[in-house]
Amino acid sequence: MSNSIKIIPFGGVRENGKNMYAVEVENQIFILDAGLKYPENELMGIDVVIPDWEYLRQHKDKIVGVFLTHGHADSIGALPYFLMDFNVPVFGSEMTIALAKLAVKSHKEVKKFNDFHVVDATTAIDFNDVTVSFFQTTHTIPETLGVVIETSEGNIVYTGDFKFDQTATKGYQTDLARLAEIGSQGVLALLSDSAGAGISGTSAREKDIGEYVKETFKHQDGRIIVASVASNIMRIQQIIDAAVAADRKIVLSGKDLEQIVNTAMSLGKLKLPKDLLISMKEADKLDPSQVVILETGKMGEPIKSLQQIASGDNPKLHMTDNDLVFVTTTPSYAQETEVQKTKDMIYRTGAEVKFISDDLNPSGHANQNDEQLMLNFMKPKYFIPIQGEYRLLNKHAQLAEEVGIPADHIFITAKGDVLTYKKGEFHLGDHIDVGNTMIDGTGIGDIGNIVLRDRRVLSEDGIFVVVATIDRKKKKIVARPQITSRGFVFVKTNHQLMKQSADLVEKVVQENLDQKEFDWSHLKQDVREKLNRFLFDQTKRHPVILPVIMEINQHAKRKGKKNNNDEDKKDNSSNKEKKSNNGHHRGRGRGRKHDKQGQAKKNNNKN
Repeated sequence: MSNSIKIIPFGGVRENGKNMYAVEVENQIFILDAGLKYPENELMGIDVVIPDWEYLRQHKDKIVGVFLTHGHADSIGALPYFLMDFNVPVFGSEMTIALAKLAVKSHKEVKKFNDFHVVDATTAIDFNDVTVSFFQTTHTIPETLGVVIETSEGNIVYTGDFKFDQTATKGYQTDLARLAEIGSQGVLALLSDSAGAGISGTSAREKDIGEYVKETFKHQDGRIIVASVASNIMRIQQIIDAAVAADRKIVLSGKDLEQIVNTAMSLGKLKLPKDLLISMKEADKLDPSQVVILETGKMGEPIKSLQQIASGDNPKLHMTDNDLVFVTTTPSYAQETEVQKTKDMIYRTGAEVKFISDDLNPSGHANQNDEQLMLNFMKPKYFIPIQGEYRLLNKHAQLAEEVGIPADHIFITAKGDVLTYKKGEFHLGDHIDVGNTMIDGTGIGDIGNIVLRDRRVLSEDGIFVVVATIDRKKKKIVARPQITSRGFVFVKTNHQLMKQSADLVEKVVQENLDQKEFDWSHLKQDVREKLNRFLFDQTKRHPVILPVIMEINQHAKRKGKKNNNDEDKKDNSSNKEKKSNNGHHRGRGRGRKHDKQGQAKKNNNKN
């Protein structure tokens, strides 16, 4: 009897980053990576985005562990949040586990978690009738592993990030013999990295990249500010080697970078002289030709960090004439506009800027030839391209067809698609809802599409606040609506618009008060809708409209009757002010007093 198998992507398909895949074999679920992605521009205020794993919460008793391929944020960044919900073991190479521990310890909710297990390419772990083993690949961080889930139906192989580089040094080398062995055993399904599917030429060898960095350092007289990725250990080693060759000292800019460098050094993954690293204060005392400042960013895109320095927002580091800003990573296509903006900002400071990608292709991901070579090693029955935008998944699918994989055995999946294996075939089964979980500060998943929409509207059209005070029993407006605007129009030059808006609100509120059935929610919605239409007619903008309606009730306190009619009249007229000033008010928040003109004055009465 064949095993029941499901493959479910929770991220990493049709997007950059956030790699996470579940392989379900009978009653066991194997989690492959738990990554995050950094938000694009429309996700205003969001720090990071992680997968939505509600389905896994419903089947948490089936999860046997998390298997990590490498230590970049797109593979381990969501792990602390995952462990908040699932207390399961975590497996990875020595370097990967060290970086995973750093990520977990930075979150107080799970900092005591310690169920980590170091594995390598020789490790095989039995889970009932399923065995999990690993194979070494080449990437920009040492000890990157692929994962093999061995089932009775064949191997399910997850490559993780990889490329082929014949000049790769120890710790980065791909085990080609192991790849051939896995393929000969029979691969039922291959989940393969598609991030470099758009690279038709040859990727630069790391040996050549190292020489290029050395040459750049050698021919620069001023200070060098190098932008890289903190977890790109290979690139950091090349920068260290170039600094040593050019007799320069290195300043590490950023706490995260220091932690990663110290971790890599303690594990012997980075080699550098003891006196190479200095502080910023020490660097200021040296000649600029002796200094390298290593500035890192997130997800391979240190662009925002450079913008902060160029705009003067970094208190510790400023760009000056004769500085060279050397960007040693390849920004994604989605950041092309930001890259050009950053270049302009840097040139305005008087510094020069150089992108390594202008002369070389330093990608850590497989190019088209590498992807087809992996397919030929594995010879999978079914192929699932992963890790990339749709255009890259589609290109990878075309490459697979070129090496002989039938089109109907290739699945370009979306998040939540369930690939189900039954009766000897994979097919798209049920779809589960898998969205994005957004992290904003300490909030996890409490920011949804409505909040993001409001943030976008606020950033584009501003806010329009209307405050009105009513006496519902007397069915009248006590105080004329007061209007405040932020980010919408300049109030001092738009008096007529403000007056007309106040008139409209006054009319709408009075119409609602005159109705037999009064409803607070209907009143506010009516104000929003009619004011929104009016403001759009006048300005062609849709600000966020916030109506604030306050309620008071006035009760006159009579001081006693006089026998004389004239005195009664006098008392009635003179007590008009007393009624106003001594009235007892009951508001929806704080109570208020009113003078003769009905203007609100604060007091301390409460409901």
